[in-house]
Amino acid sequence: MEQNRTEHTKQERLNKFLADCGICSRREADRMIEAGRVTVNGRPAGTGVRVSPSDEVLVDGRPLKRKDKKVVLAFYKPVGVTCTEKDRYAEKTIRDVVDYPVRVTYAGRLDRDSEGLLLLTNDGDLINALMRASNFHEKEYLVRVNRPLTDDFLQKMAEGVFLKDLDIQTRPCRVEREGKYVFRIVLTQGLNRQIRRMCRALGINVVSIKRVRVANITLGRMKPGNYRLVEKEEREELYRIAFGGTRRQPDHG
Repeated sequence: MEQNRTEHTKQERLNKFLADCGICSRREADRMIEAGRVTVNGRPAGTGVRVSPSDEVLVDGRPLKRKDKKVVLAFYKPVGVTCTEKDRYAEKTIRDVVDYPVRVTYAGRLDRDSEGLLLLTNDGDLINALMRASNFHEKEYLVRVNRPLTDDFLQKMAEGVFLKDLDIQTRPCRVEREGKYVFRIVLTQGLNRQIRRMCRALGINVVSIKRVRVANITLGRMKPGNYRLVEKEEREELYRIAFGGTRRQPDHG
């Protein structure tokens, strides 16, 4: 009886378990469950189901186990690499270019035509915290456009731009001129292809985008295709920012 009670207290939502295994975010886990790709003890899983350590969880017929050791990688995503686990139409995916012994997934996308910093981790809670728009985590980019920059354009970008196709006004942000055709922008939201949409709405086309910072993690001198392990004080600060100072980083890893 005592064992059954202990098992119950260790139960957790299935989408959190999948995220903690490092294969996806919680939102993506819900979609996998709804698509019938996940089974628990041989039966198709339902949304909201809870699992315990003794349950057998399979995704696409493959068993999953929680990875206790949490890792965070800073990866320089090259242009042409798609942020996806599987896509038969993608020429290159993250899994094709990052060979790391622990299965990791991305915490926030970067579109195929853009380059720069991408955080990869097997910590589902960290992914969820970094991708939640309400947390206002900063992401910094260098953007090159096809026409000389004007003060009016930079001011409108900073004030926020109405995106007609999404029917949304972007949040105010920091924008600085870096050159005749290059500006720096710091966003706190992650709308799909947001910078390209903002520029297009103001009559300018983007030539290139490089993300140089996510929260406190910077691209530094890394080259396209390189990655490094985020450790010690840098990693501790990332967790502090991601969880608003309410949670310490995991004991493992």
